[in-house]
Amino acid sequence: MQDKSATALNTAFAKEVQDGLTAFPKHLSSKYFYDEVGDKLFQDIMAMPEYYLTDCEFEILTNHAAEISSLFSGDGSPFSLFELGAGDGKKTKILLRQLLKNEASFDYRPIDISQNALEQLEASLEKELPKLAINTLQGTYFETLANIAKTNGRRKVILFLGSNIGNLLHPQAIDFLIQLRDVLGDDDLVFMGMDQKKHPQKILDAYNDKTGITETFNKNILARINKEFGGNFDLDKFLHWEVYDPETGTAKSYLVSKEKQSVFIEDLELNVDFTAWETIHTEISQKYDDKTVRWLAEKSGLQIVNQFSDSKGFYKDYIFKKK
Repeated sequence: MQDKSATALNTAFAKEVQDGLTAFPKHLSSKYFYDEVGDKLFQDIMAMPEYYLTDCEFEILTNHAAEISSLFSGDGSPFSLFELGAGDGKKTKILLRQLLKNEASFDYRPIDISQNALEQLEASLEKELPKLAINTLQGTYFETLANIAKTNGRRKVILFLGSNIGNLLHPQAIDFLIQLRDVLGDDDLVFMGMDQKKHPQKILDAYNDKTGITETFNKNILARINKEFGGNFDLDKFLHWEVYDPETGTAKSYLVSKEKQSVFIEDLELNVDFTAWETIHTEISQKYDDKTVRWLAEKSGLQIVNQFSDSKGFYKDYIFKKK
């Protein structure tokens, strides 16, 4: 048991489970939603009619592919196209096809925490876009930023789609953007999706669909703890709960214990006690407006080069460069 426990505790996931479930209030990171099951669930979420973010960004990339690709290509010098949190690459393929059509000199370097997602993406790209040069990199955003800086002298274009920046509160987002700025050269670009503030109910529906896909996705972090660390969470004893504050633009996801209960995680030798209606905070989904984005850029040493919106104004993609 000691050897197995020590091995488990050497992983980042195990450490964050240990720290998060012994903290008050309890919390777990949304980045651990993703494994083979979580990857498929998120693909299902992106296909939901309530989850407007995917369709909005798909519309932007489709309608502005030529202009965006031209901005990426710049003076025609070779560049590397990095993508943080690449996922299944459905939207990115629009830009990749356009860049290949333009005979741009580039390679594509998708980064994701899920090795499963990267393998599926690489297989689909080899089939659909066989002429594409692809180099995958598994890891978290923060782990891989240093690797981004170590390119072979090429310009860098960094994609951060899906409003994934919204998983960070503003102070964390500024820290992240500063780290991002520090790996940029003068001619490098960042292309970032940022979900906009809108009717609060529209936002709540996107994270709390009636079919329960988002609930299953949220609870997948408990399922992973059961599977990977010998936990005995009863998922039916937890409620998926979403709240949205229109003042701050912050949506938050929780798992709420429906009753007083104790959970044992065998490999971590950890007992976790819950009172009735105690929460585990699992995710933040920040929403923005132009004023907030300008403020974040200013604080981070970035400047907005251009921006693109969907027809309803629900969502925007911004292009940044270093000041």
